[in-house]
Amino acid sequence: MQRQVFKELVSIFLLCLGALLSLILIGRGLQLRELFLGLDLGLTDATLLFLYLVPFFMLLVVPVACMLSVFLTFLRMSTDRELVALKAGGVSIYQMMAAPLVFCVLCAGLSLSISLHWLSWGMGNFRATIMEIANTRARIVIQPGVFNQDIPGLTLFARQVDPATGNLRQVIVEDRSRPGSTLTIVAPEGTTATDEVRGEILFHLRDGRIYKADGENVSVLGFSEYSVRLDLDKLFKGLELGEIKPKEMSWRQLAGLDLNRYEAEMGERYVRKVLVEVHKRWALPAACIVLGIFALPLACAFEGLRRQLGVALALVMFLVYYSMLSLGLSTGEAGTVPPVVGLWAPNVLFLVAGLYGLRLTARERAPSITSLVGHFISQKRNRP
Repeated sequence: MQRQVFKELVSIFLLCLGALLSLILIGRGLQLRELFLGLDLGLTDATLLFLYLVPFFMLLVVPVACMLSVFLTFLRMSTDRELVALKAGGVSIYQMMAAPLVFCVLCAGLSLSISLHWLSWGMGNFRATIMEIANTRARIVIQPGVFNQDIPGLTLFARQVDPATGNLRQVIVEDRSRPGSTLTIVAPEGTTATDEVRGEILFHLRDGRIYKADGENVSVLGFSEYSVRLDLDKLFKGLELGEIKPKEMSWRQLAGLDLNRYEAEMGERYVRKVLVEVHKRWALPAACIVLGIFALPLACAFEGLRRQLGVALALVMFLVYYSMLSLGLSTGEAGTVPPVVGLWAPNVLFLVAGLYGLRLTARERAPSITSLVGHFISQKRNRP
């Protein structure tokens, strides 16, 4: 019996995981359509970028897929009267929990490995690949002898461009990004580079001059080295690179941060974001076990419910959980509630509700919500 239940849990889990990941990646692809078109990505590059995004979304998808698997499996067993037959044979609800508990622990282990290792691997490679492609193939790369105006607030020109090394000759840059003033930068040579930490493309210019027009006044300044920074976030909607955020760091990086130094340099809010991220890396894997326990008595209470409605109901319950978790994230970052309270309160509440529901189910005192709703509807129809 345990083996058959476990097989059904795994099959539903894989189906839910694939469906949810596909929907999320399609939505993310639509958000990044300008990036893909602007970088002229081929199928191989686009597939690779989506692969790097998978760990980030799996951290959220694995708990909901785990909950759906347990809920739909036991909903089918209760609807087909298999649970009634097992109870009549002397098998209690606690004896049926071996397979779901093992399954939930395995899901929690998968989610924990993603949280502690694969998340940072995916986000780091996504950032590095975007920067590499942008530096070599983006339409923003200067074309020789062409005034490039694709960059908001900037006009770039280079008479000669070496695509292999990124070296530029006879460079002119007009910077209109500052209101009320215009900078015209002229340099005999320069190079292109990327800053992966800040998510920027750099144009390093050497031995040139800056002509600054501020109203009717014009000033000239010579320089030996000058860098024009191009933020990719401003070019492509939906792309959020910027400086490396705590959610992109590995567990080793998060655990090794000197919070006192960062509080002095980055501010107290950044430290709170780090603490929130630390608790989130453990709270979401623990949610696999918590939501699995919560889903089992919930499925028994909705005996007879159609599977389509069951999926909708389980998603609604997960939405409640995720809303509470999001509230904990926002209040933790704002400093209103300690991160340990805001991030772990949803797990504690759902675990208590799940254990209480299991106790009622084991004593056969759990109400059949489907029967109660059907009885209420029939009374309303028969009422004159």
